[in-house]
Amino acid sequence: MSVLYGNIAQDGAVIKVGGVDPSVKTFRGKAICCDSQDEALELIDNGTVKKGHVVVIRYEGPQGGPGMPEMLAPTSKIVGRGLGKDVALITDGRFSGATRGIAIGHVSPEAAEGGNIALIEDGDEIYIDLTNRTIDLIVDDDTLAERRKHLKPFKSKISSGWLRRYTAFASSANFGGSMMTQEEFEERKAERESQDKK
Repeated sequence: MSVLYGNIAQDGAVIKVGGVDPSVKTFRGKAICCDSQDEALELIDNGTVKKGHVVVIRYEGPQGGPGMPEMLAPTSKIVGRGLGKDVALITDGRFSGATRGIAIGHVSPEAAEGGNIALIEDGDEIYIDLTNRTIDLIVDDDTLAERRKHLKPFKSKISSGWLRRYTAFASSANFGGSMMTQEEFEERKAERESQDKK
């Protein structure tokens, strides 16, 4: 296991390096963005996902999922199509120990929290360096700041009950997806807003 950091995952992301072909040390590809696992599966099945793509599955983290569902099906389909060395996948969802391929999960902060994974657009270049443990979106800070201005606030598909409460106060994966108190939530929000202004 390795923890990667970069402008996509300022608080970290996880990859099982033992599941990656040993010949892959770095990967550079074009983003193809999906706002759910189901959308990604459709694009893989219909042949839209091709060699050189980085499949970005977002809004599947603790808040967005909600509950951080497992993303095994998309990686299995990618590897099953013989693209395990040629297509990467990054997500704020999670993986099991059975995952193979260039599969990076637990991206934090997650999209629902306003993490930079939410700012990625189709065609953006992403660079993954397993040796130096980095994952970066090759887009300048000014462009990201402009995109952030137009980012719509996350709206959960869960509208009531305890799961709605969990969704509202869940932390990103780097904090274990646990529920925060109102005070912790406000502190975290202020901290994130302060980082965004830098």
